[in-house]
Amino acid sequence: MDINNILAKCDHTLLGQASTWSDIKAICDDGMKYHTASVCIPPSFVSRAKEYVGDKLAICTVIGFPNGYNTTAVKEFETIDALKGGADEIDMVINIGELKAGNYDYVLNEIKTLKKACGDKILKVIIETCLLTDDEKVKMCELVTEAGDDYIKTSTGFSTAGATFKDIALFAENIGPNVKMKAAGGISSIADAEEFVRLGASRLGTSRIVKIVKAQDDGSAY
Repeated sequence: MDINNILAKCDHTLLGQASTWSDIKAICDDGMKYHTASVCIPPSFVSRAKEYVGDKLAICTVIGFPNGYNTTAVKEFETIDALKGGADEIDMVINIGELKAGNYDYVLNEIKTLKKACGDKILKVIIETCLLTDDEKVKMCELVTEAGDDYIKTSTGFSTAGATFKDIALFAENIGPNVKMKAAGGISSIADAEEFVRLGASRLGTSRIVKIVKAQDDGSAY
């Protein structure tokens, strides 16, 4: 698979708590150079990043991150604030406890609330697959489809595990035709990225693919 095709599906990600503006600026530079789908960054950097990249690169940020147990009102405020700052894409974390309790109306209404706030901007729903049973994953495929959302996303990268081939294959069998898939967390090689794409993922949440390509360009090991 052509590496440029893989890069074009990458949300080049930096969400570490100690990230500085200098770090964020560097991944924006990488995103523009390697034509990634977006950079995914903390909300506090959105306005500076958007001013820096202009229309050269999409800015993605995270909402209710990483635990998802903020109230719906807080997540809605975070979303509106991020969009005002220039965010082009929003990755939200569901309320995992409400899902596990079987409170599906709560989860559905929260997704719908944030989708309405996003308007024509992209919303991706992070379900944190490592904490869910297969039945819960299937239920989230149904809820994301019903909500009219854009993407279902595997993981935050901050919990016990990240994306797996099995989960993307499960998503592919259970999402509606208008829902896309994002694999995120632990994608550590080009071979992994290629397999996720082959299974149907339209986005990859990772920083490592750009790092690998940069190392190859520099003639150094990574």
